[in-house]
Amino acid sequence: MEKNKVLIIRFSSFGDIVQCSSVVELIRQRFSTSELHWVTRKDFENLVKLNTGVNKVWALDKKSGFSGLIQLALELRRQNFTHVYDAHNNLRSRILKIFLLSNFFLPRLVTRSKDRWKRILLFKFRINRFPKPFIGIASYLEPLKKWGMIKRDSPQLVSWKFSEDTEAKINNLLKETAGTSKVIALVPSAAWEMKRWPLDHWKKLIKILPENKFVVLGGKEDLFCQELADIDPSRVFNLAGKLSLIESCHLVQKSALVISADTGLLHVADVLGVKALSLMGPTAFGFTISSLIKTMEVDLPCRPCTKDGRGKCSQSVYQLCMVDITPASVAEAAVEIIRE
Repeated sequence: MEKNKVLIIRFSSFGDIVQCSSVVELIRQRFSTSELHWVTRKDFENLVKLNTGVNKVWALDKKSGFSGLIQLALELRRQNFTHVYDAHNNLRSRILKIFLLSNFFLPRLVTRSKDRWKRILLFKFRINRFPKPFIGIASYLEPLKKWGMIKRDSPQLVSWKFSEDTEAKINNLLKETAGTSKVIALVPSAAWEMKRWPLDHWKKLIKILPENKFVVLGGKEDLFCQELADIDPSRVFNLAGKLSLIESCHLVQKSALVISADTGLLHVADVLGVKALSLMGPTAFGFTISSLIKTMEVDLPCRPCTKDGRGKCSQSVYQLCMVDITPASVAEAAVEIIRE
């Protein structure tokens, strides 16, 4: 049987790497004797290493500059890959492909399209030629059809292995906070403000669900998360800035429910098979694929208006698409999902 050696190229970002992880098991199934490598940015190296199906992770340090990229390209060229999946399709990945395709052992190459003309039509002229909804994971699966037996509608849950230290820390943390109760993970932050659910909505949600315990996830800069914990410190626990990215992923896995806008942690819930409520507003590409996730959204002609939350809101009420997702409707959906 032919031994294949496959390379995935995806440098960043958090959410995209999580979604791209969904192809690992499918590639493994397609090439049962394959050796699978992944090249990524150094700050996401540990995230990629969670994938048990990845044999080796190649990490590019941004500080190494162009010379570091060329050195990495030369090292990858010596690996003699039989298949290369460019899941990033940017300048760095194109430079790597120039070296890989100039090798004596020419790999079979597939590239994930960024559909730049469709993006121009959508964001400049309000003409949407993307699938509705646009599901990120499906877009990562689509190019692999060229390698055969990989269908767009056949996603697989990722197989992630967390360290014993991470497992112990999160288990102890949940015992100290939620006890035996099922915990709901709240993700109120996002890289861009326009796709965040309003803070007052989060506060009302917590008050509407007085019987539930919550953990709040975010970064060190998300100081507003403390306002949620202050509502009821006995059942709302602010972990923003207190967990690493990997630890936050594992806490998502342990949660009874995740409530989030279009964020990387929402996509973690998607690929790990965790129940979630997705609060979708202005962004175009953050829809999930799991049947365990319910999408909350309002129908406005201006949606979607942005790729990732950057830009300006055209409505007289700022973030109308998020404002009109009411705390009452989210609370009702959360209760229903937890009871299932």
